[in-house]
Amino acid sequence: MDTTADPRPDSRPRVAIGPHHPGFAERAVRAGGGEPADVDAAADALVWLDPADMDGLRAALATAQSARWVQLPFAGVERVAGAGLLDPAREWTSAKGAYAEPVAEHALMLALAGLRLLPRRIRATSWGEAAGVSLYEQPVTILGGGGITTCLVRLLAPFRVPVTVVRRQPDPFPGAVRTVETSAMKEALADARVVFLALALTPSTERIIGAAQLAAMRPDAWLVNVARGRHVDTDALVAALREGTIGGAALDVTDPEPLPDGHPFWTMDNCIITPHTADTPEMIERMLGRRIEVNVASFAAGQPLLGLVDPAAGY
Repeated sequence: MDTTADPRPDSRPRVAIGPHHPGFAERAVRAGGGEPADVDAAADALVWLDPADMDGLRAALATAQSARWVQLPFAGVERVAGAGLLDPAREWTSAKGAYAEPVAEHALMLALAGLRLLPRRIRATSWGEAAGVSLYEQPVTILGGGGITTCLVRLLAPFRVPVTVVRRQPDPFPGAVRTVETSAMKEALADARVVFLALALTPSTERIIGAAQLAAMRPDAWLVNVARGRHVDTDALVAALREGTIGGAALDVTDPEPLPDGHPFWTMDNCIITPHTADTPEMIERMLGRRIEVNVASFAAGQPLLGLVDPAAGY
């Protein structure tokens, strides 16, 4: 990458981009007042764009030891945390909140499709009986208290749904009728017509929905997961859908992922699968570019960054 054409003023941060250098990221760094650069020892910051390449990130961090801030590309940072790379000596930011609007939109779409029995009707070859449920005034529970939940609560407002938010801290959540701690989750699941999963994946939230939690839900409830597949015990969910323990599941994420051909989910009328498309690459590029631009500008000005990661909490 040629960075010699635009010499930077002394105050302009040198932002390394790795492991590749797409045009949108370079433009975002420049728009934020930084100088795009290769990964080297002189970097002030690092923008890492491959959420799967932990070996590459480890090597980049070893090279760019002077980088005081690292921007990661996805909202979930479980791979980085699991690789032991969240060094508290640096500032870390993720894309949490950056993709919240389209993910919340997708979650609402999945819930409506489930309640209106669209999987059954799309596969139907005859007229059938009139059936379906309106979302209006139905109780809803959301696991997670971040940006997706914020956007989802706003989208749900016209439906006049009473929303319960389950999060680590029971502080009131704007737009929710109640907020409860994770320890009270079963109570929050019991009356919900739709349960949304929109929380970070950490060791404490892996398999947070298993056989006991599914048994606590209403037999006509729908589970909507737009977070991570490992939040759900897949075998327990298959059994719950087969036995009618819950009404249905709408999953943008699965465990395993991609979901293999021939998996039971594919043939169930009460299961909707979308292939992790709540935010597509085209959406991600635009929104991640905006996050990079804003954070580079804030970094250059010594201002707080968006999407800060807590290395101790792992998200």
